[in-house]
Amino acid sequence: MVEGNYEKILEKIAKSAGVDKEEIDRKIEAKRAKLSGLISKEGAAQIIAAELGISFDNERLKIDELLPGMRKVNTVGKIINLFPVRGFTRNGQDNKVANFICADETSNIKVVLWDTNHIALIEKNQIQIGSVVEIFNATVKDNEIHLGSFSELKPSKEILENVKIEKIVKEKKIIDFKVGDSACVRAFVVQSFEPRFFHVCPECKKKPGQEGEDFVCNEHGKIIPEKRALINIVLDDGTESIRGVLFHDSLGELGLTELDNPERLLNQKEDLLGKEMIFSGNVRMNKFFNNPEFIVDKVEQVNLDELITNLEKK
Repeated sequence: MVEGNYEKILEKIAKSAGVDKEEIDRKIEAKRAKLSGLISKEGAAQIIAAELGISFDNERLKIDELLPGMRKVNTVGKIINLFPVRGFTRNGQDNKVANFICADETSNIKVVLWDTNHIALIEKNQIQIGSVVEIFNATVKDNEIHLGSFSELKPSKEILENVKIEKIVKEKKIIDFKVGDSACVRAFVVQSFEPRFFHVCPECKKKPGQEGEDFVCNEHGKIIPEKRALINIVLDDGTESIRGVLFHDSLGELGLTELDNPERLLNQKEDLLGKEMIFSGNVRMNKFFNNPEFIVDKVEQVNLDELITNLEKK
């Protein structure tokens, strides 16, 4: 878990404006108060920077300095994960999109390519896992770098070592959650729902079809499926509440270990209510309810000694 990049952004604005960080911080808090706290500190910092005439356009930034809404972004990173090129149809026309994860020594981020010339670099193996690339004139949307036809992507001869390959999770309040965030929050479980059970292929973990009493995977044929579960809970950290979704592998961390024993499971669910834990995961939009939800992939108990130490540092 790492903290957000607010301090670094604050320092960058203060240095560009030639004023103390404390004064910039007061301006940011005043802006948040004016907007009824509906914007994150990082978002308010962008507004204050613009009001002070400070622009980060065309400046080369480290990945952990990138913020949603930034335009004309320049950065350099090493590709640590590369996903297959996907085709899709829009307005009757065939299109392509490609994604990779780019990292430097400060953080990592997903990069989305929409231009066929950029995608061709992947298709021709001119860039691949381990390649260092330079990105110019890109846009940051929902904590992703997006490259369009006016952007530039090219291989770099720079050498990047000790890049951040682990998933970067930012500690945030629920009220500051944005779709696309990888976030961590200390929150209480205030509601839990009945678990839902389903089956997956033991090989590829995809949901199989069913033919009579048999389960059939598109890739592996007739299978003996694995029974899996997910549960919905509601989390509240005092600033806002959000629906959380936990899949099978995280349920034990939550304290739900008796999935096949309804009576014991009911007791474990009741023990959850009012319990404070640390939840990490991704914020996405639930298209059915049209609300953000938190896909939790890690649950940790609150370490009181560590919590006190961190509070003393602030």
